[in-house]
Amino acid sequence: MILKPSGEYVATSTEFACNAFKQALGLMFRKSIPGDYALVFVLNKSKKVSLHMLFVNFAIDAIFLDENKKIVKISQLRPWTGVCSSETKVKYIIETDKGIAKKAGLKVGDILTFRNGC
Repeated sequence: MILKPSGEYVATSTEFACNAFKQALGLMFRKSIPGDYALVFVLNKSKKVSLHMLFVNFAIDAIFLDENKKIVKISQLRPWTGVCSSETKVKYIIETDKGIAKKAGLKVGDILTFRNGC
């Protein structure tokens, strides 16, 4: 589960992408994801990253976090054609259903809480 600084839930169902294969696969080939779901990428070291939406059939929110789990960027990506860059070094990336970041009231600078599942 992923919590906001207030203790409110952002996602109750989490999956972790801990290795290069799972990170490359991401959300590709899925038809949809539940509204309470988050895929958390745990990078082995902080680095600049880019995301693509090739073979992803639905829009998502991408939330980029530094090593302290502080949000440094939030992006919405369109299905199939969306791309974005973290623009700075990140340690974690959270992918959720489109609109979850806004619905949860997340903003750059917020610190999220979750137990690293890797």
